Amino acid sequence: MARRKKGRDITGILVIDKPTGHSSNHILQQVKRLFDANKAGHTGSLDPLASGLLPVCLGEATKLSGYLLDADKQYVVTCKLGVTTDSGDADGNIVTEHEIPEFDENQLSTLLTDFIGEQDQVPPMFSALKHQGQPLYKLARQGIEIERKSRRITIYDITLIDFDAASFTLSVHCSKGTYIRTLVEDISHALNTGGHVTMLRRTAVAGFSLSDAVSLDALKQCHEQGGLDDLDQQLSAAENALPEWPSVMLDEAGCKQLSFGQAVQVEQTYQCANVRLFDPTMQFLGLGEMTPDGVVKPKRLFVAATS
Repeated sequence: MARRKKGRDITGILVIDKPTGHSSNHILQQVKRLFDANKAGHTGSLDPLASGLLPVCLGEATKLSGYLLDADKQYVVTCKLGVTTDSGDADGNIVTEHEIPEFDENQLSTLLTDFIGEQDQVPPMFSALKHQGQPLYKLARQGIEIERKSRRITIYDITLIDFDAASFTLSVHCSKGTYIRTLVEDISHALNTGGHVTMLRRTAVAGFSLSDAVSLDALKQCHEQGGLDDLDQQLSAAENALPEWPSVMLDEAGCKQLSFGQAVQVEQTYQCANVRLFDPTMQFLGLGEMTPDGVVKPKRLFVAATS
């Protein structure tokens, strides 16, 4: 006998402004309960110390989670100089203390340009990456150090927002897989001292910004006052994610081909290989991949596209 799903079949993306002091999974479970959703997933963890954008995908929108995880991100981060911690942030234990040399705005701004572009970055031990099934942060708490392979990342831009003799605040636009704690430590070492993150806030991801976000407290209040109907109004449509992916509208014949998992020839072509697919009524069907000659192959389709 098939096991009955618990919760509602509801699809959409909720952009949460995650508060500090909570894990991403804790926020996810609260959202899932509030919406009584049968399926939910977030799009990349934020550290408990971090706040800001945490898109939560509900229902069919969970099929987009991996692509939102791969999207570029923007952060605002503050570094305290002179002290390094085992976790790279203020939640960790102090490892070393350093003298802080004098520096001015011009020196710091010039130094920051050295960190813009493609580079290799070694993930920190305090991360969710796994070694033989164990998250690295659990091993780190046991005092175990595991050799990690470097990853290729891209820092698109770094802007100096503020600084004083013992700290600086930056805006960072980066690729997926970038560890801001590691970046901050590397910058502090380049200043001939050490440092750790005291504030980290994600400000943009996958086309969403803080203006799209809602707090958990506001969600709870919405649920208390208007129930599920009012909560559902807080959802962003799945097709609003990944706005840099071009939209391709298929005719009825193309939709039928797509429903059988077949490639579809279309008139318009784009340099971007990744596209969002729509039917003639502009109902979102899912994601596809376009070849240079205008053939669209299905990538991740929603139920509506396969019915």
